[in-house]
Amino acid sequence: MRIIIDAFGGDNAPDEIIKGCRLAADELHVQIVLTGDEKKIRAAAEKLNVNVSDFEIIDCPDVITMEDEPTAITRAKKQSSMAVGLRALAEGKGDAFASAGNSGALVVGATLLVKRIKGVKRVAFAPLMPKSEGFFMLADGGANNECRPEMLEQFGMMGSVYMQKVMGVQKPRIGLANVGTEPHKGGELQHAAFALLSENKDVHFIGNIEARDIPFDAADVVVCDGFTGNILLKMYEGVAMALMNKFKAVFKKSLKNKLAAAMVLNDMKAMKKELDYNEYGGAPILGCSKPIFKVHGSAKASTLKNAIALTVKYAESGIISEITAALQNEKTENTNE
Repeated sequence: MRIIIDAFGGDNAPDEIIKGCRLAADELHVQIVLTGDEKKIRAAAEKLNVNVSDFEIIDCPDVITMEDEPTAITRAKKQSSMAVGLRALAEGKGDAFASAGNSGALVVGATLLVKRIKGVKRVAFAPLMPKSEGFFMLADGGANNECRPEMLEQFGMMGSVYMQKVMGVQKPRIGLANVGTEPHKGGELQHAAFALLSENKDVHFIGNIEARDIPFDAADVVVCDGFTGNILLKMYEGVAMALMNKFKAVFKKSLKNKLAAAMVLNDMKAMKKELDYNEYGGAPILGCSKPIFKVHGSAKASTLKNAIALTVKYAESGIISEITAALQNEKTENTNE
């Protein structure tokens, strides 16, 4: 399995990217292809004392920054590490691509350079988030601020296939994020999406779900437009961090509390791990014709390794052909009707 990695994507590139790739190569036994300025990559690796002799490096001079416009990937920044990596994937030089860089540029590049699956309206960010029991997928987590009803239906279909094939969830429950559980709640987008998902025989749609119920195992895939999804995602992460800070403050309050903290230390560490988004590494970009994974922008080495592990599962799962088949089946049924 050859995984192409954007060596200069993210807040901690290239150092943490290089270290994470080394971990992935050693533990997951994957072949690493790095894109970026070769001299800088080798200099950083030497400084870090990380062996990259078995890595293939595709030399390219430029970098897409977080300040760049998303469309720069096909214009001013055609020779950036992200653009070159995506083109390499499109040309079959690797089995999957991952980047911790500019999210907007990655979506544009995935759409224009690698292309969508035939029939897919829009690609979607689909991060895995912790819940009371296990995890759920959020689709869309921020790729599309404005959506049409049929896009939400497809997010549900693609999310269902991913959860089955990659995460091993049998018969994933699809819920539509809304302001109430009743079918008449929400605006025109939610009403129309509810109707489409209700009629779709390829998904197990359970109806509307409220935001407060999402952490309590309300669904396995939460469907929404990207604007709503990104707010949910950022709020979820912020609340988790705030709660952990509250717990720390309580345990440091007195000697008695410090002794109590020592007694539950392992359990607290386990809970922190469950709430840590770094455990999941990032989010697949669903709907693209080849596996692309968006790694968290603040990724450290361990985060990148986890992201690569999920990228490998994604590439091995065959879900792109499954999604293609599901969309084709839906198109046939609609034509027959």
